Amino acid sequence: MPLVRIDHSDSRANSTEIAAAVHEAIVSVYGIPERDRFQVITARPAATIVAEDAGLGFERTDPVVIQIFTQRGRSDEQKQKLYAAIAESLGGVGVESQDVFIGYVENGPQDWSFGFGRAQYLTGELAVPRA
Repeated sequence: MPLVRIDHSDSRANSTEIAAAVHEAIVSVYGIPERDRFQVITARPAATIVAEDAGLGFERTDPVVIQIFTQRGRSDEQKQKLYAAIAESLGGVGVESQDVFIGYVENGPQDWSFGFGRAQYLTGELAVPRA
């Protein structure tokens, strides 16, 4: 059950396709249900996104910044597969692989509330997903 934030410049007119491509990759690699989808997509002026190369020696042209918040437990190998699948899937909607920046944040079942001011994984209203 990842929560995914996607920020891109307002020069990209395909927010819906970008969001769908990211979700498709997560469903494919992690095997989550199709409707287990929580995304916040923001198109913003290009000048408000700064994503340089971190010293790797390449240029980004129009970055797409993705933050994935999810429960801990997945292996480094699974995460690597996910990153590759996201880049490939986004390539299909016109995002160059060097423009994909992903930050991955893990947490536990106590860190989620799906509404009503309750932590449903802790109350037992929802089963804790397996990694």
